[in-house]
Amino acid sequence: MLEVDRPADMKAHIGKTLGTSEWVTIDQPMINAFAEATGDWQWIHIDVERARKEMPGGKTIAHGFLTLSLLPRLMGGIYRIRNTSRGINYGSNKVRFTAPVPVGSRVRLHQVLKAVEDIQGGIRMICDCTIELEGSDKPAAVAEFLLLSFD
Repeated sequence: MLEVDRPADMKAHIGKTLGTSEWVTIDQPMINAFAEATGDWQWIHIDVERARKEMPGGKTIAHGFLTLSLLPRLMGGIYRIRNTSRGINYGSNKVRFTAPVPVGSRVRLHQVLKAVEDIQGGIRMICDCTIELEGSDKPAAVAEFLLLSFD
């Protein structure tokens, strides 16, 4: 895991791979909890029996936004800024869900630091994030993700 003392120390890593996270398994209880939290009850996510009959591969699939919502969890195993007052998800410039994530799949994050910009009291980081899908040549998702980190 990459560790730096202060937010500004991330500038030394511009253009570099920050790392790759551990694998996380996407199970049906996680998918159901996300459906409950968001109200997205589309059957392809929650109806195991119908998916068995009608979905390619016979399984439910994770919501795209569930996959994206794992970014903070996955980033937590890639880098750490020791002396920061707070970090904030600032959003995304681009997001694409490039492959379905069938229930039982494992995903992990590969993260590259694209840019660091000074802001009042800290920095804004722009990262290229690829959420890899185990056993697939295609990633589950790709995103240009923005984060703020304050002194």
